[in-house]
Amino acid sequence: MIELNYGSAALPDQVFVGDFEACRYPKEHFRHADHIRLAWIYLRQHEYPVAEDRMRRSIHQFARQVGAAHKYHETITIAWMRLVRTASQFSSRIETFEEFVRAHEWLLNKEAIFEFYSPERIKSESARTSWVEPDLKPIPTL
Repeated sequence: MIELNYGSAALPDQVFVGDFEACRYPKEHFRHADHIRLAWIYLRQHEYPVAEDRMRRSIHQFARQVGAAHKYHETITIAWMRLVRTASQFSSRIETFEEFVRAHEWLLNKEAIFEFYSPERIKSESARTSWVEPDLKPIPTL
């Protein structure tokens, strides 16, 4: 079993989202698991197109606000949204993020994206600035 250790663990969902969207969330606490949690929350609250747009805007705004606009990566942001969406569809009755990641531990592995993308494609400038389809295998959907 995995040990959950992520920056937003002590915060209720709405407080985490509110702090993140207002750029009050400490940048040093925002880890991959927090990115996955934010995606999960948005997907629980909105239809997919709205959740994806909100995630894109929130991550991009946060990156700009903390002086890391160059770190925003469109393809990685959207790929993880789609992976979280697929996992969520398999686990629609799960009520907490902790239960969700225990059911889908692979989502906490940042390297899982390389199941779908070659390093060359994901590291390309075009993938950083716009959505690029996977080159190894498609992201699963239901």
